[in-house]
Amino acid sequence: MAAKLETRDLMSLEEYARRRVEFRRRVLAHKKHRKLMIGSHAMLHFEDRLTIQYQVQEMLRVERIFEERGIRDELEAYNPLIPDGANLKATLMIEFPDADERKAALARLVGIEDLVWVQVDGHERVRAVADEDMERATAEKTSSVHFLRFDLDIDMIASLKHGAALAAGIDHDAYRHATGALPDAVRESLVGDLD
Repeated sequence: MAAKLETRDLMSLEEYARRRVEFRRRVLAHKKHRKLMIGSHAMLHFEDRLTIQYQVQEMLRVERIFEERGIRDELEAYNPLIPDGANLKATLMIEFPDADERKAALARLVGIEDLVWVQVDGHERVRAVADEDMERATAEKTSSVHFLRFDLDIDMIASLKHGAALAAGIDHDAYRHATGALPDAVRESLVGDLD
């Protein structure tokens, strides 16, 4: 199980300024094997301790947060996105470059966040638990960003650790796509999130 981040795990603003280019390069290389496109407009970014540390460091930098209370607030907001050993956690991003097209799509895709799934070969699909921190959709439109958790049972985890394929998809009436088996590099990276 990945330990949650604590203030001692973070760099000061000054240290981060010195190490940001190198740290960012490392995180972006790591993220290459944690992204999954589903169809043409939905991207899952699977989170882990390193991706969340990067997000927190960037928030502290942008917001110029250096006081203990502010740092703790950021950690409280982002720590729930770190997998706990029995699940995968991901940020779902619905991507339409054109603003008008995006607005129309988000109205069509209400409820999409609840219809994202992963499936370990030989097991049932696991639907996402979406947006536990706050509601991000209304009856009229969904958000372009959602935070998802996929809870896996011990048999699914064991199968993955023994090489079973992993697939993902979305079963929304207006957006029905599946990936097929994930590339080995992505699957291996995600298996590392599981106890």
